[in-house]
Amino acid sequence: MGLLLAVQVQAASVQDPVGTPSVIAEAKRRAPHLRLLWGDGRYSGPTVDAAARAAGPRVEVVKKPADQKGFQVLPHRWVVERTFGWFGKYRRLVGRDFETNPRNSETWIKLCMCNLLLRRLTSPLKWQQKNKNST
Repeated sequence: MGLLLAVQVQAASVQDPVGTPSVIAEAKRRAPHLRLLWGDGRYSGPTVDAAARAAGPRVEVVKKPADQKGFQVLPHRWVVERTFGWFGKYRRLVGRDFETNPRNSETWIKLCMCNLLLRRLTSPLKWQQKNKNST
């Protein structure tokens, strides 16, 4: 479904592999059954591997094929991209409004996901029909 397990807004100076351990730990704390995480090429390396071993889930890196030319949908990556696309419907998350406190940004992300989930729960037939037609 693309729903969030953990949300952390970090400084732009924090590289993805460095910020990953705290996100993995939070996701595992909120979802103890978590066994597998997918990430792009930035989430490979010793820092991420050590964090995954400490928390428990396996991290599988989804890389594009070496011979790929042009755009091609990669397995599992579309789930993340689709979730970012959902955020585009909310003005405060698409770069027009910058929060000074990372907690505010995290809260807005969670509110957007709550709104999405509530819309699905209150009109499940409409949402199911829409998804059925798009496949």
